[in-house]
Amino acid sequence: MYLCTREKGATSHHLGQNFSKMFEIVFEDPKKPGEKQLAYQNSWGITTRTIGVLTMVHGDNQGLVLPPRVACLQVIIIPCGITASLAEAEKEALLAQCSLYLSRLQKNGIRVKVDLRDNYSPGWKFNHWELKGVPVRLEVGPKDLKQGQCMAVRRDTGEKVTVPEAEAEIRLTQLLEDIQNNLFKRASDDLRKHMVTADTMEQFQKELDQGRIVQIPFCGKIECEDWIKKTTAKDQDLEPGAPSMGAKSLCIPFKPLKTLQVDQKCVCKKEPAKFYTLFGRSY
Repeated sequence: MYLCTREKGATSHHLGQNFSKMFEIVFEDPKKPGEKQLAYQNSWGITTRTIGVLTMVHGDNQGLVLPPRVACLQVIIIPCGITASLAEAEKEALLAQCSLYLSRLQKNGIRVKVDLRDNYSPGWKFNHWELKGVPVRLEVGPKDLKQGQCMAVRRDTGEKVTVPEAEAEIRLTQLLEDIQNNLFKRASDDLRKHMVTADTMEQFQKELDQGRIVQIPFCGKIECEDWIKKTTAKDQDLEPGAPSMGAKSLCIPFKPLKTLQVDQKCVCKKEPAKFYTLFGRSY
C-alpha cells in the first residue's frame, strides 16, 4: 500500500516504511486475514518550489523574466516624454490614451496596469518593471500619439516592436504568445543541450564535470548509488551544496535517450543494468 504524505517541487520520492513505522500507519493484509502490514509511502507533487525553478531557468542579469501565462502582470503601460515644456493639453491627451489602452487590453483578458507615478522618470520605471519580469512594456509618448502607435518592448529579448493603435489588442495578444513560446523553446533547447548519456564511469565523470546531467545504465541498488556519489565527488572537504559534490539519481525517464542493450552492465560494471537513470550533481 502506498500513501502520498508530502509534496516536493515536481518530483517523486519513495519513502519506504520509515514514516509508517513512526506513526503506525498500517493496513489489513489481503493475503493474510487478521494480520496488518506497514504502508509503503510516496512523496510526489508540484508546489511553490517550482517558482524557484522558474526564476533560475528564465531570469537574467536584469532580474526576473516571467512567462506570460504565469505573470500576474503581463503588460505595463508607461507614459513617456512628459516634460515641463509639454503643453497641458498634450499631457492630458497622452494620459487619456494610456487609460484607453488599459481599458481595451483589459477587455481582451490581458493583465495590464498603467504606471502613472509622476515622482519617477520613465527610465527608472523601465528598470523597475524589468526587475519584476513583466513580459511586455508598452511605451506611449507624444510622438506615438501623433503617429497613432505605441512601442512594445519584450522582456525576454529586449526587442522593440512598433504597434499601430488600432491593432493593439491583437498584436499584444500575439506578442505575449510568442514570448511564451520563445521562453519554452529556449529552456527546452538548454535542457536538451545539457542532458546526455554515458555508458562508462569515465565518460560519466567527464560529462558531470562539464555541468551536464547524465543518463547512465544503472542497477538500481542503494549500495551502487552510494558508490557513484562517493566516486564522482571531486573533493571530500567541500562544503555541502557545492557544485562539485557527488552525483545522485534524479529520476528514471519514461523515454530515455538510449535503449538498454541485452546483458548491458551497470556503470559500476558489477550488476546488470535495469534502466537508464538520470544522474546529476547535488547543489
